[in-house]
Amino acid sequence: MGFHTLVEHRRTPKRRSLLKWKSAMSLMVIASFLMITACGSPGNSATSAAGTTTASQGPVEIEFWYGLGGKLGDNMKKTIDAFNASQKEVVVKGIVQADYDETGQKLQAAIASGQVPAAVLSSNVDWAKKGYYAPMDSFIAADPDFKKEDFVQTFLTQGQVDGKQYFLPMYGTTQVMYYRKDTLKANGIDPASLTTWEALAAAAAKMTKKENGKTTFYGWEPMWGSDNMIDAVLGKGGSILSPDGKTVTIDSPEWVETWEMFRKWIHEDQIMGIHSGGQGWEYWYKTIDDVMKNKAAGYTGSSGDQGDLDFKIVGAMEQPGWEGKGEGKPVANAIMAGIPAKANPEQQQAAFKWLTYFSQASNTAQWSMNTGYIAVRQSALEDPGFKAFSKKNPQIEVPLKQAAHASAPFQDPTGGKITDALKVAADQVQINNVPAAQALQEAKVKAQQELDRANSR
Repeated sequence: MGFHTLVEHRRTPKRRSLLKWKSAMSLMVIASFLMITACGSPGNSATSAAGTTTASQGPVEIEFWYGLGGKLGDNMKKTIDAFNASQKEVVVKGIVQADYDETGQKLQAAIASGQVPAAVLSSNVDWAKKGYYAPMDSFIAADPDFKKEDFVQTFLTQGQVDGKQYFLPMYGTTQVMYYRKDTLKANGIDPASLTTWEALAAAAAKMTKKENGKTTFYGWEPMWGSDNMIDAVLGKGGSILSPDGKTVTIDSPEWVETWEMFRKWIHEDQIMGIHSGGQGWEYWYKTIDDVMKNKAAGYTGSSGDQGDLDFKIVGAMEQPGWEGKGEGKPVANAIMAGIPAKANPEQQQAAFKWLTYFSQASNTAQWSMNTGYIAVRQSALEDPGFKAFSKKNPQIEVPLKQAAHASAPFQDPTGGKITDALKVAADQVQINNVPAAQALQEAKVKAQQELDRANSR
């Protein structure tokens, strides 16, 4: 694929001869003409996917790509509209993708063609190292309102690559548990007692309903993919790599035992169900619908689902741990945005203005209240609106409490190959009913080959 570095835009204004004028009016005309010549000429324009508007001709128009649907997408549009109305220097045009993966795929094609957005809700460490994203350090240094120390540091550092800030956290997320209050109450189950996976499985078995050997109401629905099961493994003490970073450890007893239990719950006991496939976030919203439409007792989902849920019906709780292992250690991840390096300097500056607006204390607090995602600035917790909201909506505090004992996200040294192997293994277990030991061993072989290749470079 033909990726290129940022192209320098040179100014080539033409010199024009001017007639001598004697009147005062003529001098005014000359002054006006000189101003026009200095401020704008054919050589001053810069082209990108967002258009050719420059600061001298009016506000800088930029595209911002993001893969959010449902109420999340609605909230993003509202924030973009609020930003555009708050100032006159930058106009952001939101371009919606199906999901995070599609955003990455389309960005890859845009980088290859040279027609990139100025900002994108996506991050890729490997691409940053290759120069496809622009570092933001110079913008940060010139912005007295940035205040690094006010950011949640675990989120801010996730955007750093080789000591440079390539990505800014837009919001934080961690996967929590949502349950139907009426179903647990009807079955005499106190949600506060569900602090282990063993206890949750027992409760799910009690709440499951079957007719003619087929489950008609699931006791729980994990979310499709490897993330939920990786969280559970981390709570048992498992790891993806050895401490020296040379060995893939996804075939350890912690992995095999944990994933095998999920396989058994889904396929043999049939007390847990999985929605998979579909377009974009379709599987996700089907899972939510099962709980909201009284087809399942609860599910494991994102803190960001809170904007789509009715908390008169459901409650929220932290992910469980394991008996004898203590509290859970699920991943807390920053959803980050970056600025493609091929955007011209003017658009990069405009993109930074938009991204820092999003992370202002009052705005990140509002985003958290509207969506359930974690605010990225510590000062957001002191926002009067957030304080008042959390008193009436205690579920907003669940992700924050879980983040306090959460695991850091895995930084894949192979550029995503280990993560891909785990996704395949998860499908084998969750969808195809393949024993966990077999699926993880196959994934281990592929992942180790990629790790050895990466370490030998």
